[in-house]
Amino acid sequence: MLPATSKLCAAISYRHLRNMTGLRRQAAVAISQELSRLARHSPGPSTWIHQVRRRSSLLSSRLEEKPFSETEMSYIKQGEEALQKSLRILEDQNDWKTETVAGNGDKVLSKVLPDVGKVFRLEVVVDQPLDAVYGELVDNMEQMGDWNPNVKEVKILEKIGKDTVITHEKAAATPGNIVGPRDFVSVRCSKRRGSTCVLAGMSTTYGAMPEQEGFIRAENGPTCMVLRPLPGSPSQTRLTWLLSIDLKGWLPKTIINQVLSQTQVDFAKHLRQRLARPLPV
Repeated sequence: MLPATSKLCAAISYRHLRNMTGLRRQAAVAISQELSRLARHSPGPSTWIHQVRRRSSLLSSRLEEKPFSETEMSYIKQGEEALQKSLRILEDQNDWKTETVAGNGDKVLSKVLPDVGKVFRLEVVVDQPLDAVYGELVDNMEQMGDWNPNVKEVKILEKIGKDTVITHEKAAATPGNIVGPRDFVSVRCSKRRGSTCVLAGMSTTYGAMPEQEGFIRAENGPTCMVLRPLPGSPSQTRLTWLLSIDLKGWLPKTIINQVLSQTQVDFAKHLRQRLARPLPV
């Protein structure tokens, strides 16, 4: 981030750029973030997390894009916050407990975090190249309800820049209506750096999408999916899904845990089926 910070500082030294809206403020924020990062002496992250974190600076590319409003910038920052929090959780390999191991090797683990609650982690390998998986989960996210029975609808409410979107998701009711209809309003941030992709998100508020009749407004996040080519096999993709959800309402924890871990296992199965479909002619 230091090169980007230096460029930002150099830019505001030119008289004709000093009056650009928010530029000086962005420089101050960038400097503050970089100094804070350098001041920390925590153990370094694993290679793929470090690759994304090192190059996913929120403000390093702002000069190349059109100016954003304060509201848009707040959403961008929320998405970046979800990404960074998710990576920190995944970086810590301690205290994960196995919830489910499927016959094909799909695995769901969980741990309890003091400031988040119980989180779930899905680890699977998909027999499709990364581009195909990324395209389905990002470019075609609004079609998820067509192939995932646990999702009723995903709608993009607003796109902000090239990395951030606001979405409204409706979850389908569980069998027997054990968990009634839920919906979510989320900010999502997608970063693709080299051979690693991270799709992160968290709940947010959006004035144009108030609570809907017949749905309980649940909350999610920080949550993310990490996609990486399987080492030695670029035609396969390793997918890690961190899931953190507060379903709200009066539900026993045992039911919640069972539903969420099963949701992850089902997701992997349905994603494989979707990706295995014949391509349209």
